Amino acid sequence: MSGPLVLGIETSCDETAAAVLAPGPRVLASVVSSQVDLHARFGGVVPELAGRAHLELLAPVVAEALERAGAVGHPPVGAVAVTSGPGLMGSLLVGLSHAKALAMAWGVPFIGVNHLEGHLFASLLDHPDLEWPLVVLLVSGGHTMVVAVEGLGRYRLLGQTIDDAAGEAFDKVARFLGLGYPGGPAIDRVARDGDPTAFAFPRALADHGFDFSFSGLKTAVVRAVERAPEANTADVAASFQEAVVDVLVTKAVRALEASGARGICLAGGVAANSQLRARVEQACAERGVAALVPSLAMCTDNAAMIAAAGQWRLEHGAPSPLDLGADPNLELAFAR
Repeated sequence: MSGPLVLGIETSCDETAAAVLAPGPRVLASVVSSQVDLHARFGGVVPELAGRAHLELLAPVVAEALERAGAVGHPPVGAVAVTSGPGLMGSLLVGLSHAKALAMAWGVPFIGVNHLEGHLFASLLDHPDLEWPLVVLLVSGGHTMVVAVEGLGRYRLLGQTIDDAAGEAFDKVARFLGLGYPGGPAIDRVARDGDPTAFAFPRALADHGFDFSFSGLKTAVVRAVERAPEANTADVAASFQEAVVDVLVTKAVRALEASGARGICLAGGVAANSQLRARVEQACAERGVAALVPSLAMCTDNAAMIAAAGQWRLEHGAPSPLDLGADPNLELAFAR
């Protein structure tokens, strides 16, 4: 990629983030202010609190990113990219408004970015020499999907969850087990001391197609604990995690074989799960294809991935209009 420095801004949920990207793409600075402690006592993200926190945090986070990057002068960057959806409406509006104001004040292009496309670009920052096509397993608190990526900007949806996202299932099961929030890291940690074969939890849709379903798995965990209240929490967590990972890897491998892709790429917050990372690497090694596992910093929401997607969009199209609105249900554009 070539072009100017790009400031990325991400406020789709509960991470207030800003980053500066140079051509390459090369991350000059990436700052993320987490709201985990703010929402932990509620067991999940409270939209109104998240929006208020973004209002307080975004300006200093942007200033810190520009300072770390050494972006000086007027304008300090050549473009501003920001998440326009999907996400929480109030949170998205904070980022969009701030990005538009900066773009207007500096007289530089403004680019709205789909948050999901940002996750697809995250691995590019860790692996700039990606070879297409790839299967991307995008797993987060709000989304679970398998995407065939023919190249940057060319996406084909193979399958997605028909009910709950995997990350949402982790959060709800962790809350039920009293493990706290966020649920993904809590279950990952506790499961290391448990027996993943202690409970035979269901693998919904594992033998069919590319779609996912995790709603029944959550119910199965609750029923199992109700029947055996003395059950070891670590065993329950390990068995639940094993069921989720089994289905995710099975679908990703099926997509790999059906599409003829060169490898499997993980993306999204659940890509930080140690068991999922290990199983994807193992599956790819057995088949002699690439396993593109992002760094932990690139798994969670961050602005570097938004800047990368914005940088590419600017090079291959026109800037976004300044009247672009936030879309909490924004869908990724897939090839038909």
